[in-house]
Amino acid sequence: MPSVKSVTLNLWNRVNANARRRQLFQDGDAILLAVSGGPDSVVLLDYFAGQARSHRLKLHVCHINHKLRGRLADADAAFVKKLGAEYGIGTSILSADVKSLAKKQGASIEHAARNARYALLSRTALKKGCRLVATAHHADDHAETIILNLLRGTEPKGLLGIPERRELCRKGKVRVDLVRPLLAVSRREIEEYIKANGLLSRKDHTNDDEYYTRNWIRRTLLPLMLKKQPRLREHLSELSAKLSRLIK
Repeated sequence: MPSVKSVTLNLWNRVNANARRRQLFQDGDAILLAVSGGPDSVVLLDYFAGQARSHRLKLHVCHINHKLRGRLADADAAFVKKLGAEYGIGTSILSADVKSLAKKQGASIEHAARNARYALLSRTALKKGCRLVATAHHADDHAETIILNLLRGTEPKGLLGIPERRELCRKGKVRVDLVRPLLAVSRREIEEYIKANGLLSRKDHTNDDEYYTRNWIRRTLLPLMLKKQPRLREHLSELSAKLSRLIK
């Protein structure tokens, strides 16, 4: 069984190497961390907390309660607030009435939640003086997004998947970028990191409902494809990188 140190350094080194190659963040950056309380975002927080001192990073945590899961959502918010305090990092707990927003916008719950989430992250980043917002999307999310776009029918741009860095918002001369450092690692590596370091996290059981196509891809289709081709994530990532050079 791998040691805590080897599991931790393996993830840190892979994320750091990719961050340098893609120029995702630099020494002295102020970064807003989007933390839901799930395993992925807890690892994101633990990773950046481990890098903060050596890279002189200024960190702030932001949690958004979508008001979709009642007391469970409130418990998630309380968990993240406590987590931020334990790391000694300032934490903002925000909320959005996503059901009302979806009805008002004539959009799906998922689309309304995404719009509300990025709007609140943008506002908080500007308020806190953060020029980067980091989310915890990982390699499996990237693969799932490409497969989902293929199933729905997509233009070539849909095969780019999840970008590692893009502009999130701009106010005057101030630009805030969205970065996804964990795209360099898989869900399995994140789960190993959580287990090895004994980190607590929250579980959103709505992610288990295979009525939603993305959940079916995550829980059923992608695991089957990985059994046939274990390097599928890498292949899709390489395809996206090649296409990005052609499309852009």
